[in-house]
Amino acid sequence: MRLCVCLVLLSFILCTSAERPLLVRGGKFVRDAVGGAWDMLRAYHDMHEANYKGADKYFHARGNYDAAQRGPGGAWAAKVISDAREKWQSDVSGRGAEDTRADQEANEWGRSGGDPNRYRPAGLPRKY
Repeated sequence: MRLCVCLVLLSFILCTSAERPLLVRGGKFVRDAVGGAWDMLRAYHDMHEANYKGADKYFHARGNYDAAQRGPGGAWAAKVISDAREKWQSDVSGRGAEDTRADQEANEWGRSGGDPNRYRPAGLPRKY
């Protein structure tokens, strides 16, 4: 919900200018951000569907990679979602700083255009 509110506010801020190119860029940023959020959700769904031991980092990298490929809006959405998830995970689940650090490394690797297969565990079905 917060992401949706942020996207709406961001679109208003970016689109208030009467200058057409800024309006177009703002609209593209918002479309990319929404698509990036969808990419992150798809990776999360696939991770749960696969239920494959050791594949967590792969799905982190893949979701961030797919989102960032959409452009600056997708990369922004991936960073916001990844940071929020890791903050929640470290505060609530108690999985520890080491796991959070490793997840964030995979997130950044994917967002920066690194091949997510670096984190792909052996035996994970090709479907993913």
